[in-house]
Amino acid sequence: MALETSPEHPAPVRQISQAIGAWVERLGAVWVEGQVTQVSRRGGLNTVFLTLRDKLADVSVSVTCPRGVVDSLPTPLVEGASVVVHAKPSFYPTRGTLSLQVREIRLVGEGELLARLERRRQLLAAEGLFSDVHKRRLPFLPRTVGLVTAQNSAAERDVLDNARRRWPGVRFEVRYAAMQGVHAAREVMEALAALDRDTDVDVVVIARGGGSVEDLLPFSDESLVRAVHAATTPVVSAIGHEPDSPLLDLVADLRASTPTDAAKRVVPDVAEEAQRVLTARERGRRAVRQLLDRERRTLEALRSRPSLADPRAGLAERAHEVDALRDRARRSFGHRVDRGEVDLGHQLARVRALSPLATLRRGYAVISDADGRARSSVADLEPGATLHVRVADGRIGAEVTGVERVALVGETDPTDPQEDPDE
Repeated sequence: MALETSPEHPAPVRQISQAIGAWVERLGAVWVEGQVTQVSRRGGLNTVFLTLRDKLADVSVSVTCPRGVVDSLPTPLVEGASVVVHAKPSFYPTRGTLSLQVREIRLVGEGELLARLERRRQLLAAEGLFSDVHKRRLPFLPRTVGLVTAQNSAAERDVLDNARRRWPGVRFEVRYAAMQGVHAAREVMEALAALDRDTDVDVVVIARGGGSVEDLLPFSDESLVRAVHAATTPVVSAIGHEPDSPLLDLVADLRASTPTDAAKRVVPDVAEEAQRVLTARERGRRAVRQLLDRERRTLEALRSRPSLADPRAGLAERAHEVDALRDRARRSFGHRVDRGEVDLGHQLARVRALSPLATLRRGYAVISDADGRARSSVADLEPGATLHVRVADGRIGAEVTGVERVALVGETDPTDPQEDPDE
């Protein structure tokens, strides 16, 4: 029933929201077809938030779905998948928004296909087929480039023309194969195997133009992916356009966005390389000139040194130094000799002063008996005994004619009578 309103009697917002909610509620659960454009999983919530867009019109609606419904799908739900959902429309009066509460999801058409490919990608990635560890570097200038493509296709012309334009001497070994259909994967594998056995082929390019997901499906075939992984020759994938991403792109050693891009990747540009050679040659010349200039300046600096400008000047100066050192040594030696001579004189005078000969020179004599024993006392001497007298300059033979004892200082005269102590 339509609401009766007027400028004088308008309906409040809450009444309109409640009316819309009531009308939406009468619609009940419906089946809705669309394309998933956004998938949001929030941690801690059992609800997955989706955005479902119409395939033809720019119309989208928010969708809420229990996590268990999404997880129960045979393949993961990804953005871009086409689905049919059984949902009940709900209107939230407080926010004025419409949402679909999903009860069941079914993958259909391209969405189901994309989901299967995503599942296959995850399984092959878990085996390590897409790991960067297995990627091989392309040769800088391959002897022969292998090309797998459809006969008389635009992809073939793009690769051949652009590669020869960049490097006119490039050689191609082309193997034709179906690029779509049920036999495409098998024929591509056969062509790849033939080129991989050719020892002259250094790199293989698999090229095809753009197309739908179904057209590019052979290049996500598991057997083809494993064949490319097992190949010993580096493989370049040039399938479709930039948005297209078959599994062949992930396993190939290099992914080219287009066949034209593949031609630019496999061979260098002759003009660019010639310019690089000229640049390197000029850089080498500058380096050699700088080295020669540096060495020339070093040589000039060495030649300007006084020791090299006049070597004899240094020798004369050293000769003067040698003469000065020699004179100094002579003076020092002379001083040492003089001091030694003076010291020797002093020591000699001291020795002479302590020598018995000096005593003899002062008038003293040394008396010895006939046996040569020195005599310092008149004891045991008898008149007529023979004595020898040693004076400063010789010896004198003498005979004792008399003996007289002389008392020493502090001694009593032996000839004086001794008093009896008892008297």
